[in-house]
Amino acid sequence: MRHYLLLSILLLTPTGSLTAQNSVVPKFIDQTASLGLELGGTAACWADLNNDGWSDLCCGGTVWKNEQGQKFSRLATGLGELIAADFNNDGFVDLFSWSNFKLYQNIDGKEFVPFDLPELPASVSLGACWADFNRDGYIDLYVGGYEDWGKGITYPDLFLMNEKGAAFRVARTDSQFRARGVTACDYDLDGDPDIYVSNYRLQPNLLWVNDGAGNFENKAPTLNAVATSDKFGGGHSIGAAWGDFDNDGLLDLFAGNFAHRDSRGNQPQSRFLKNLGPDKGYTFEDRGTSGVFYQESYASPTVGDFDNDGNLDLFFTTVYGTASFGKKNNAVLYKNQTNFKFSDVTADNNLENLPPTYQAAWADYDRDGDLDLITANKLYQNQLENRDWLKVLVHGNGTDLNRSAVSTVVKVIAGKNVFARAVEAGTGQGNQNEMTLHFGLGKADTPVSIEIMGPNQKSQTFRAVDFNRLVTIQQLENGTFEIIKNN
Repeated sequence: MRHYLLLSILLLTPTGSLTAQNSVVPKFIDQTASLGLELGGTAACWADLNNDGWSDLCCGGTVWKNEQGQKFSRLATGLGELIAADFNNDGFVDLFSWSNFKLYQNIDGKEFVPFDLPELPASVSLGACWADFNRDGYIDLYVGGYEDWGKGITYPDLFLMNEKGAAFRVARTDSQFRARGVTACDYDLDGDPDIYVSNYRLQPNLLWVNDGAGNFENKAPTLNAVATSDKFGGGHSIGAAWGDFDNDGLLDLFAGNFAHRDSRGNQPQSRFLKNLGPDKGYTFEDRGTSGVFYQESYASPTVGDFDNDGNLDLFFTTVYGTASFGKKNNAVLYKNQTNFKFSDVTADNNLENLPPTYQAAWADYDRDGDLDLITANKLYQNQLENRDWLKVLVHGNGTDLNRSAVSTVVKVIAGKNVFARAVEAGTGQGNQNEMTLHFGLGKADTPVSIEIMGPNQKSQTFRAVDFNRLVTIQQLENGTFEIIKNN
């Protein structure tokens, strides 16, 4: 049975008008045991591994097959912490373990076979991301390098470039900083993915801006994307997440910082960085904490519109769980109230008092139109009702655009509102949301438009699209897109 609370509120509809109406406040229910799941590990990855239309789950080295939202069954074990994308463009999503530096080729959605990588330098990683850095139609890897604290070693970040699905080569290493989370997004809409690296030990975060050929320059300082504060060169960043937080069609950034308070001063807290767009050279405006209250041990963030009101919300984990400066450190669900104002709705949604964890990832595992959450080795089912939504799944042709369509930006235009989402394969610290894009629409009253940004910087728009359904868009051999499923 679904449990919910009715409130009378003022709601901003997709047409831009304020209307008073009853709104359901969602509740998250722990369905881990009822679905047959026994979870472990430090991260989670959602991906449809057998092309049956249901998001499968990778967690703690185990691959769990989604049995049409009714239960999960073990498909593979012992693979390490994973992120997913189709590296050889054969139509099946493959797996890379950033915890043991192994690549697994997906064979027909049934088994995962080790795929040879080149000899790699000794390293320790806490996260990686997939993206096609040189725009050759094949997806590449960026692997963050962390540290051996006792030995004083900083391990290198690695660029692993995909040689047309046949092999990988090490294109570049960088050992200057101690990375935790890495995430890629075409934030400047120039047709190629850029990379944000969250660095620890008060080191500056990096924004690797891509020139389109897979050559990168760190522009975090000049674009105001370091995510720090006065008197500090950087923060204790653990993970970051891209998202259009103000519905202006541009991809903003949330940078999550673990932050001590001591005699040396209050260390940089987490902050939202607003993308100012082409007129301002895609620089970022630091909007500060925007309602994210202080806890020392914040860790891995993930964003998704959990209540389908059209605004991207934030779920943010912590890793202490004990009293710190008079307050407990627990994961928080923040609701986006618009205009970079976020409020704590954790208790209202049955997510209070979660234990320490780095694990946080969204997916609509039961295909009912709302986002479910995995965190702290529990799968929480979203009980939302009576809100409209649209899901968009994009497939590349494997020539212009990788099959997984990672880094593609899709916009949904509903009345006066524009909602932008990006296909990503890696977020927070080592996690991955499902690659099907999710758009909450509040209470929509007319069909919407979908604009997809292709790798050639040319956009294509589909008009009068009905909502409350999954729309699958396929890229054709000539580079254009068409809707192949609308159900």
